[in-house]
Amino acid sequence: MDWRLGLLGACIGLLVGLTGVGGGALMTPLLLLLFGTVPMVAVGTDLWFAAITKLFATPVHHSKGLIDWVVVKRLWLGSLTASSLTLWWMSAYGLEAGAMDLTKAVIAVAVVITAVAMLFQQRLHALGRRLRTTQVESFKAAQGPLTIAAGAVLGLLVTLTSIGAGALGAVFLAYLYPLRLTPPRLIATDIVHAIPLAFFAGIGHLMLGHVDLTLLGNMLLGSVPAVILGAMLSARLSHRLLRIGLAVVLVSIGVKLLAGLFA
Repeated sequence: MDWRLGLLGACIGLLVGLTGVGGGALMTPLLLLLFGTVPMVAVGTDLWFAAITKLFATPVHHSKGLIDWVVVKRLWLGSLTASSLTLWWMSAYGLEAGAMDLTKAVIAVAVVITAVAMLFQQRLHALGRRLRTTQVESFKAAQGPLTIAAGAVLGLLVTLTSIGAGALGAVFLAYLYPLRLTPPRLIATDIVHAIPLAFFAGIGHLMLGHVDLTLLGNMLLGSVPAVILGAMLSARLSHRLLRIGLAVVLVSIGVKLLAGLFA
């Protein structure tokens, strides 16, 4: 038992339940910065943490009829395909010991990109809404292919870094479905898409020896009850300030990771 990991899991679980964001974008870099976890072990363990944590939030969202299964299936078509190809590449070519700093750098860049995307989410949503109402036919025709492409980007990024399924997924969906997905529906749909993707990538990392089960168990003790509470409160709260605050925290974490590489 490590109460610090349980508390960290609870804080991030609550955030995931409220916003759908934080499972990878926060947990992986914090495992690197606070606990000195080996980068690929942090990625592999966090994939299982995010998948199991979000799984407990799903029944709450499903009971409220918030999940858009058409959008979820489009995302899966791209993300699971990209994840399988990425896992094949990792298995075939492996990661040398010297790649540890490179992995940290990729994670740091992914965190910063995620934060910037979150800051511009409202503007992208407004742009998507304008295009959806002024160029109806062309926009609707592009929604399917672009959703699959967005899923592919998420599949690659999540498999390499465990980051992006929640935060970047929400940004993509806010632009692509500005009228169809209200904030609660967007969060629910984003969370449900991320679960099989995280499990799929997590199984690959488990086979590669990148999962610390003791670390995972400690984090889940805090996250499971917290994510259920967050999911119950999600539809009642405004998420804008939460997301802005989270984006600022993510930028700080990403910069700190990058600074540590050049220290």
